[in-house]
Amino acid sequence: MKDWAPIVIGLLLFILLSPGLLFQLPGNNRTFEFGNFQTNGKAIVIHTLLFFVLFTILILAVGIRIYAG
Repeated sequence: MKDWAPIVIGLLLFILLSPGLLFQLPGNNRTFEFGNFQTNGKAIVIHTLLFFVLFTILILAVGIRIYAG
């Protein structure tokens, strides 16, 4: 049986944490901006760290598993 949790959670977090799509931390003009569809280097680093931390917590600490079949 294949564990689909890392793939599904990774995809969802990638979409939700794309800088500028839903929110951007830090923003171009303010600290926190919503839906501006722009990004900068600082925001990319912050969102990458958020992705890694959330992904690690959900997969390893919480132990979410999704089995197909």
